Amino acid sequence: MIRINLLAVERERARKRVVLIPAAHRVTFGATVILIGTAALIGWWFWSLHQQSAQLDIDLAQAETETRQIRSVLEQVRKFESQKATLQQRVTLIEQLRSGQYAPVHLLDEVSKSVPDRLWLNDLKQTGADFTIAGMTDSMTAVSDFVANLEGTRWFKKPVEILDSQVQTDAKAGDLIKFEIKAQFVDPTAPAAPAGRGAAGRGAGK
Repeated sequence: MIRINLLAVERERARKRVVLIPAAHRVTFGATVILIGTAALIGWWFWSLHQQSAQLDIDLAQAETETRQIRSVLEQVRKFESQKATLQQRVTLIEQLRSGQYAPVHLLDEVSKSVPDRLWLNDLKQTGADFTIAGMTDSMTAVSDFVANLEGTRWFKKPVEILDSQVQTDAKAGDLIKFEIKAQFVDPTAPAAPAGRGAAGRGAGK
């Protein structure tokens, strides 16, 4: 009895079919597989670049928004600083005016009290702490008394100088003396300046 191994026959046929595929076809198939893989890789690479570009656009838009917000805040800070400086200047000016109101009132009061009889003032000018006072009188004695009275107050530094004195003749009043004096203002209410180091050292040495 003859036994035929059909499985072995089928295997032999399949082997022959594989062997029968031409080498050119195998090269073409391999090249096709490589091209498909390369195309897939390039496609994934472009998709990845597109995703990164989209994310960069989003980040850039957020950065621009934050930059605008920061600029707005900085502009508000600048305006606030400007307003603060302006208000500070006003407060400083008001404080200076308030502190300076006391001295001029008393100074004018002392000048008025120092004017002797038969002497009147025509002009009073201030340049810093220096005051120039001009007036008329009928005698030099009145001018000397006026200077002495100013020096006797606490509001003018000694000496009070007579800058000019001229005799003028008036048809009705007769001879009059036109004078001009200079006095340096000193505020006796101001705090005393601290003693220098040299004076302190000499005092300590003694």
